[in-house]
Amino acid sequence: MNKLIITRWNGCVITFLQSGRVTLQIDMEPEEGHSFLGNIYIGKVKNIVKNINAAFVDIGNGQMGYLSLTDSSVHFADGRPYDGRLRQGDEIVVQVERDAVKTKAPVLTGNLNLTGRYFVLTSGKKQIGFSGKIQDPAWKQQMKEYLEGMKEDWGIIVRTNAYSASMEALNQELIQLKEKLTGILTHAGHRTCYSLLYSSAPSYLGGLRDSFRSSLESVITDEPDIYEAVKEYLTEHQKEDLHLLSFYEDSLLPLKKLYQIEKTVKEALGKKVWMKSGGYLVIEPTEALVVIDVNTGKYSGKKALRETIMKINLEAAGEIAHQIRLRNLSGIIVIDFIDMDNEEDKIILLKRLEEIVSKDPVKTTVVEITKLNLVELTRKKIRKPLYEQALQMGDIS
Repeated sequence: MNKLIITRWNGCVITFLQSGRVTLQIDMEPEEGHSFLGNIYIGKVKNIVKNINAAFVDIGNGQMGYLSLTDSSVHFADGRPYDGRLRQGDEIVVQVERDAVKTKAPVLTGNLNLTGRYFVLTSGKKQIGFSGKIQDPAWKQQMKEYLEGMKEDWGIIVRTNAYSASMEALNQELIQLKEKLTGILTHAGHRTCYSLLYSSAPSYLGGLRDSFRSSLESVITDEPDIYEAVKEYLTEHQKEDLHLLSFYEDSLLPLKKLYQIEKTVKEALGKKVWMKSGGYLVIEPTEALVVIDVNTGKYSGKKALRETIMKINLEAAGEIAHQIRLRNLSGIIVIDFIDMDNEEDKIILLKRLEEIVSKDPVKTTVVEITKLNLVELTRKKIRKPLYEQALQMGDIS
């Protein structure tokens, strides 16, 4: 069972997802200038760059976003039907799909989506889809038939939490999402350019929404305003979890000391991660990808070389999956395991890695093992990785 700990530290709201003594995930959001991710704006097309098939759209205060010209789900702010062409000066409704990453502008989309606990409602893609973690074909078919009569002109993605929810709860959330998205598009025609039409929830509320049903044991905060915000959110959206919320009060031992936040964040930002066997990982995020190197380190076992390598690599697979989620690493991830000559061992290692990363709430895929014995992973980019969040806070140099 997991605990969600929310407090303030170094000018940010920090959220820890804790399982026993193990920290599964850390998220930091500044008090000022928080993430644009998920926000919906009326933007203005500033220029069209045909050689990269993209438009750059100003969403206010000089913040430019990148919009692919292959996006066919654009909505003009004045309600005109989209004719497949954008021109400089056009005012369009866009959503921030990915945060800005270092020198790269935030990625925008015309396919607006609102995320609930059970569904994601989309304005552009009109299909019905299901989380890959739902494996019950009979339930999926039954749910698809139900949703076909409910989706009208929207697309719907069924999230993992929907599988264990009541039909009453599913129906209620779907109606709420449809009303909200309809309102956003209707009101766009009456708002000025650069207006913020929809503001995404703070990351700590997003973490609560996205947590798996029945996996949370408690939600703890020692900040009165955050307690009230979480209480209000739970009352409106997750009444069944309201009893999990508690206010922590101990002036001698605040949450940041009780859970050793400074030490935990420092370790989660370190390049070297020691494993119980004495082996270690070196984690190096770069502009293009993340490189993870596995080393034997201080391992002093007496097993044969092949068994030694296999033991360390299997332990490394589990620790890598943990570190990827903890640090929110995404995009292309290349892992240099200790070289194995036996093909059977390589297959066992890849299967083990696939099994572990399949439990990650963020879609993670094991691609292949290359001729150079490098394992390639991809993990969906959503929020900034932890090291970039920390840079934004000024906590690392």
